[in-house]
Amino acid sequence: MFKKIAADALGLSDIGKIIDPVDYDKTDADDYVFTEDDEKIYFLIKTKADEYCFTNLALIHVDGKSATSSKRTLKRYLYSENKIEDVELETAGKIDLDIEIKFRLGNEHYSIDVQKDQIEKLKDLYKALLRISEDMRENRILVELADQSLEKAVTILQNTRPIDTNLEKQYNELTNFGYTWLTSVRQQYRVKDFGKVFEKYINN
Repeated sequence: MFKKIAADALGLSDIGKIIDPVDYDKTDADDYVFTEDDEKIYFLIKTKADEYCFTNLALIHVDGKSATSSKRTLKRYLYSENKIEDVELETAGKIDLDIEIKFRLGNEHYSIDVQKDQIEKLKDLYKALLRISEDMRENRILVELADQSLEKAVTILQNTRPIDTNLEKQYNELTNFGYTWLTSVRQQYRVKDFGKVFEKYINN
């Protein structure tokens, strides 16, 4: 017990290990993956207190308050609802015991320490998260451009088409046009599944 408390106090308990796919079923996070909806684990880091499970759809964080407590809180962050930003990889110095990957997911800031001998595997996660972050940023730009195009199109339609005595009909036509446009843009640029990105960069 004393060793566990000491390790927790020194921060050594927070150094994670990258779990091999054959051992995913031995983790808590595996129980919360929606395999029924084609969700798949691509990367999993386990510390004594936490698990960080990266699937094609979300980050599943099994949050433990400390290494000495058995309590866990399940947190699930969909990529489609949370931006990935500020992805960084911190390599180890000569005396360091760990390497570190940092990123922001929505409003949450993550800094995950991993055993330094697993640097090559962590590089794969870094590249995958960085690519997803770049894709998300590009898609946000395209959505903003689409919104601007819609506003211009509606303005032109309002100013150039003959005045219709049936204002309700005219309003409905413009509303349906805007709805159809926004729906198509959302379907095209709001990506839910990043499985292809993980498959490209992560070698399991």
